[in-house]
Amino acid sequence: MYQYDALDREMVADRAAEFRGQVARRLSGELTEDQFKPLRLMNGLYLQLHAYMLRVAIPYGALNPTQLRKLAGIGRTYDKGYGHFTTRQNLQFHWIKLRDTPDILDHLASVDMHAIQTSGNCIRNVTADPYAGATADEVDDPRVWAEVLRQWSSFHPEFSFLPRKFKFAITASPKDRTAARVHDIGLVMRQGRDGALGFEVIVGGGMGRTPYVGPTIREFLPVDQLLSYVEAILRVYNRHGRRDNKYKARIKILVAALGTEEFTRQVDAEWAKIGEGANLPEAEVARIRAAFAQTAFETLPTRSEAFEAARAATSGLARFARNNLKPHKRAGYTIVEISLKGIGETPGDASSEQMEVVADLGERYGQGDIRVTHEQNLVLPHIKLDDVPAVWAALKGAGIATPNVNLISDIIACPGLDYCALANARAISIAQNIAEKFRDQDRAEKVGELKIKISGCINACGHHHVGHIGILGVDKKGEEFYQLTLGGSGAEDASLGAMLGPALPYEKVAEAVDTLIEVYLRERKGDERFLDTFRRTGVAAFKEAVYADAH
Repeated sequence: MYQYDALDREMVADRAAEFRGQVARRLSGELTEDQFKPLRLMNGLYLQLHAYMLRVAIPYGALNPTQLRKLAGIGRTYDKGYGHFTTRQNLQFHWIKLRDTPDILDHLASVDMHAIQTSGNCIRNVTADPYAGATADEVDDPRVWAEVLRQWSSFHPEFSFLPRKFKFAITASPKDRTAARVHDIGLVMRQGRDGALGFEVIVGGGMGRTPYVGPTIREFLPVDQLLSYVEAILRVYNRHGRRDNKYKARIKILVAALGTEEFTRQVDAEWAKIGEGANLPEAEVARIRAAFAQTAFETLPTRSEAFEAARAATSGLARFARNNLKPHKRAGYTIVEISLKGIGETPGDASSEQMEVVADLGERYGQGDIRVTHEQNLVLPHIKLDDVPAVWAALKGAGIATPNVNLISDIIACPGLDYCALANARAISIAQNIAEKFRDQDRAEKVGELKIKISGCINACGHHHVGHIGILGVDKKGEEFYQLTLGGSGAEDASLGAMLGPALPYEKVAEAVDTLIEVYLRERKGDERFLDTFRRTGVAAFKEAVYADAH
């Protein structure tokens, strides 16, 4: 992962010291809450239903063992012994005391971490492929370019007070593991016919109150022109974005209002003004690329006899291998995805003890490399096949060896009404109820790939619009109801889900999902995924079955 230099460390330490003074003034009464609010939000500190929540930045989801142990220690000392991994590859602590936040920021700074730009109308954490540097199908390591964007955007004076928060996603693989097409800017790395690298630039995607799949405004942008072109996009947004109405302030609204063609024309005109002087120097890219610790792979046979023997002897390991191991670009290695979606658990939560186990495994077996996915799981991207049995045994002992990655119980869920002051309904317990319905692992594997995503309000932090099955909590006269959508996707085949029908009461949701699965299994042809079957058949059979059962 990227190695901080002296400038990075000075910047983070200075911000922590500055916030210590601001907190002291708030606690003394010198600052009112209204005066303090913009200052705390600039440091990722929210006031939620029961306590303060601190959102810690994990740039492009990359951690080292020392950092993960530090997060575990903060959770144990200042929270309730856990942290919550989010759909922006960040981590949140939900039970923070205001007086403790300066000490927490100092702890974070000591391991090259911070909470800068995890809130506010600025450029937020850049999402990147959690398999970066490990998967064979990428054309380059997207973390390098995510780091370019991070360094360029941190404290950028022109883009610190945008009309609304702004989110990037970047992938270099045909398989999109970042939901790039539903971001403010999505960047998909491509390789031209001459071998040169460039980006497909997607602008104006997003979820929330008015969801959009973003249109492509440039098919191929040479990599050295990345920053000048992105700057042109942001200048057009800064000029026209609706600061008078936060519900219409996101760039997706501007792109839709102007139309893709006119928006692109204005970006190109602004880009021409910026000129080639703003292009990214090769030496700067080389500096950033060199700052990433290089992975030292061994030359190994493709097949591991030790792993194969252990898998044949242990059904639990065999199931884990089927679902949680992903192909690696190097022979003898695998990518291990760790599900934080145990049956009955809160999606995305990891206890301090579990974080420490993952940190130990990353250090001992994984070359010190740990990732967070935007689907609220963890990844050890560089594990030798020989070491998989030991890694699995340690995860099993820690209660995080659930073999359900990409299966029905691998559910995204926002904190919902259990924590969030904006929420209308619970999300966590809905996820738990559905997972319990599919506790039978054989049945879950029979169903196959299925992405359920749950949001407790229209802000869509649970990405429900792009769930194969999306679930949105709504309030009806003080009671929790849930709208179901079908057919969404956040992957390379991005689409928004179609509403199934009237909202269902809380106690009917898990039952309705069970019914949807039975319809899918009945209608499926061959090895179709749920999404494939729905796209082929349409909504009618699913709707009829759910509402026949619901009444």
